[in-house]
Amino acid sequence: MTAKTCILCGALLGGLAVALGAFGAHGVEEYLVKHNQSTNYETAVRYQMYHALALVLVGILAERRPGRALNVAGWCFVGGIVLFSGALYGIALARVSQLGMVAPIGGILLITGWAALALFAIWSKRIDS
Repeated sequence: MTAKTCILCGALLGGLAVALGAFGAHGVEEYLVKHNQSTNYETAVRYQMYHALALVLVGILAERRPGRALNVAGWCFVGGIVLFSGALYGIALARVSQLGMVAPIGGILLITGWAALALFAIWSKRIDS
């Protein structure tokens, strides 16, 4: 994943998180409360935003020092957002409880993305040089 692609995906997923957060707060709040899904929905939005910002960070770092670890981190963050947050959105809005089996896979991808980012920090030479 190129630096530009990371930043673009992060920006789009961050904007989508804001829109979905507003939708949850104003469009489907009653539905979420009625079905006890507010926490799942809020968690999906929060994790999407955190990892959208992480994608932007990966893109900025990749502009300065492209590398395999950053490429892995970017793809893991995108896949993790889709699977983790996507599963929680599906559980909250469509009440498809079977998606609960998908969320941990997304969570593992998110953790792997952070591990790859840590490896980048360990393996790379001084970032500020």
